[in-house]
Amino acid sequence: MPHDHHDHPHALLPSDPALRVKALETILTRKGLVDPAALDEIIDTYQNRIGPKNGAEVVARAWSDPAFRGALLRDADSVIAEMGHYGRQGEHVVVVENTPEIHNMVVCTLCSCYPWPLLGIPPGWYKSDAYRARAVREPRRVLAEFGVTLPEATAVRVWDSTAEVRYLVLPMRPEGTESMDLTQLSELVTRDSMIGTGLPKSPR
Repeated sequence: MPHDHHDHPHALLPSDPALRVKALETILTRKGLVDPAALDEIIDTYQNRIGPKNGAEVVARAWSDPAFRGALLRDADSVIAEMGHYGRQGEHVVVVENTPEIHNMVVCTLCSCYPWPLLGIPPGWYKSDAYRARAVREPRRVLAEFGVTLPEATAVRVWDSTAEVRYLVLPMRPEGTESMDLTQLSELVTRDSMIGTGLPKSPR
């Protein structure tokens, strides 16, 4: 199984993701296997030049173009690749759509699989043991802690991301945005809304 990493050496690293990353970086740098400057460049690329703005562009277009939205839900990989948003950790993406009846939420229960080309670097909480465990057991409570309170009639569906399939949530378009263009719409799309732990910004 792609997640079965428990017997690997990194299982001995600190449990806190930030400490684990720092420990790995230190070890690899001391061994001459990693150039810190190159690592900083990679991080800057995913945080600032790729990042969630790519995903927001996809969502805004899906809100504006029904034909695009349909194609995205049928075969996200092809559509996203045509937009130029592809690369390592961005393979095998499935888009799941929020509706008044269903709210989707993404987690990776055993590691931190995540569509980097669309959303940038995973936030620390996404990689935390607490989120990975609780998102499945008590999703409504976790959502409430993120400030998302859903109507009782709205079901919550949790998707477990893996190395084989990574998920992107297509949030519902906010009301009052009918006159907005793609740029304005994309500014309403948050990273958390594409994970399912948040909602788009209000146009007001």
